[in-house]
Amino acid sequence: MIANSVDGDDFPRMDDKDLEILRLVQGNARLTADVISQEVHLSPAAVQKRLKRLRESGVIEKEIAVLSPGALGREMTIIVEVILERESRAHLDAFKRKMRQAPEVQQCYYTTGEADFVMILAVENIKEYEAFTQRHFFDESNVSRFTTAVVMDRVKVSLDVL
Repeated sequence: MIANSVDGDDFPRMDDKDLEILRLVQGNARLTADVISQEVHLSPAAVQKRLKRLRESGVIEKEIAVLSPGALGREMTIIVEVILERESRAHLDAFKRKMRQAPEVQQCYYTTGEADFVMILAVENIKEYEAFTQRHFFDESNVSRFTTAVVMDRVKVSLDVL
């Protein structure tokens, strides 16, 4: 049994069957309870009950479709490290809020080390990234500096945990 607690949240105890179910839905969230039940050797009803518990408890945070950035005109992936001038709670919260609202930002992490934030952006081209930097970095008095790395090849893209 695995018992987890993250960010003060208490998650349910999970056994090997729960972990097998999670591995399967992590790879394909469209699998039916019938298909999962055959893989984990439980009844479809038992699988549905477990999935419901895992969703309600927050172990399964979200079920999404992973889209191809290239198919949607977002050919460039950019990794950005940002250093803020001031790190008061109000300044951090304001920056986090802006990044959550920016459609170009796919992922944003508040980090330790030299950079305060590391983020991954998907943009159409360098002009779109330049406009993003103007709006969110140059026009923002609390951004001390930022560094940019343009991704040359998507070697592995995943949010898999198991």
